[in-house]
Amino acid sequence: MVEGCMGADLLSSFTVFPFIASTAESNEVTPGGIPLFFIVNLLRIHFSLAFFHPTMYNEIKLNQDKKASRPAGIGQAERGYPMTQFKIGVIPESFRVERFLSLEKAKAIGAAGVQVYATHDDFCAEKLTAGEKKAFMDKLDSLGLVVSALCGDFGHGFTNPEKNKIYVERSKRVLELALEFGTNIATTHIGTVPADPTFDTYKIMQEACHELAEFADSLKAHFAVETGPEKATLLKSFLDSLGSRGVAVNLDPANLTMCSEDDAVAAVYTLKDYIVHTHAKDGIALPGQTPPWLEVPLGKGGVDWPNYLKALDEIGYKGFLTIERECGDSPEADIRMAADFLRAQMAR
Repeated sequence: MVEGCMGADLLSSFTVFPFIASTAESNEVTPGGIPLFFIVNLLRIHFSLAFFHPTMYNEIKLNQDKKASRPAGIGQAERGYPMTQFKIGVIPESFRVERFLSLEKAKAIGAAGVQVYATHDDFCAEKLTAGEKKAFMDKLDSLGLVVSALCGDFGHGFTNPEKNKIYVERSKRVLELALEFGTNIATTHIGTVPADPTFDTYKIMQEACHELAEFADSLKAHFAVETGPEKATLLKSFLDSLGSRGVAVNLDPANLTMCSEDDAVAAVYTLKDYIVHTHAKDGIALPGQTPPWLEVPLGKGGVDWPNYLKALDEIGYKGFLTIERECGDSPEADIRMAADFLRAQMAR
C-alpha cells in the first residue's frame, strides 16, 4: 500500500470532504495576510491523510518529530560544497540469480563493488577451495568490481555462550577470507543489545565481541555490526565499552527506521567514530502490525535520504552505499532504481 501513488490517493479522497471544499474566494486572506484558500487546502490534505491513510500519516508525523528533536544544525544546514560521490555497491544475492550472473547485473547497474555472503553452503569461508576463490576474483576483475565487505552473519548473534564458541571462530574465518578478497570488513548481526549492562546477556555479548575485536585489531580489520535492533545511542554505549574499533558499524538506515524507530540521520553523528560500511535500504515502521515494519524501494520509505547522505558526508565517510533489497517482486528493477536514486541525490 505504501508503494502506490500517494498523490492520486490524496486527490481521490478529497471528494469525500465537501464540507472542507474551498468556498473561500481566491482574494480572501487571514488577518496575517495568508491566502485563505492556501490554509483550506492544507487542512484538506491533513484530514485526508489522518482519516484515510493513517499509516502514512503516522509515518510522516514520526519523521517530523524526529527532525524537530535533532540537535541544532544536524541534518538542517545546506551544503556549501559538492557532496562526496560515495561508491555504490550492491549485495548480489539481492538479484536472486546465479552468483556470476548477479555480478554481471551489479556491473550493469553501475555498481563499483559488491558485498557477498560468505556463510552460505555454496560460498562458505571455511569450505571455499583455492580454485573457487580464484575463479570468483577473476570474475570480479573482469567486470572491474571490488568487494566492499563480506557478510558474515550466521543468523545466531552472540547471545548464547555455548554457540559463541562456534560462531566466533567461524566469524574469524570470514574476516580472513575478506582480507584475501581485498577488503578488511566483515559485517554481522550480534543480537539485540540489552539496555541494562548488568544483564547476563549483555556480558555474554560483550565477551564475544571483545574476542572478535582483538582478532580484528590484529589484522587491522573490522567486524561491522549491522544497526537496527536497538537505538544508535545504546549501540554506541556498547561499542564504547569494548575500547576498540575492531568491532565497528555497518549502518543500515532502514533497519533503524523500521525496527527501532530511530532517526537514521542523528545515528550517523552518534556512531560516526565506528561507521566503516553502510547499506542503502528503505522502509517504514508499522507499529501494531505483523510484521511491524515494511521494506520499500529506495526513496519511498521513512529514511530522510538528503540529510542522511549529507550527514555521512559531514563526518568524512568515504565508503560504500551498498544496496540491499530483501523483498519485492522485481528486485533487479528496484536495485537499478535505487542506484539511479542515489546518483541523483549525490548530484544535488
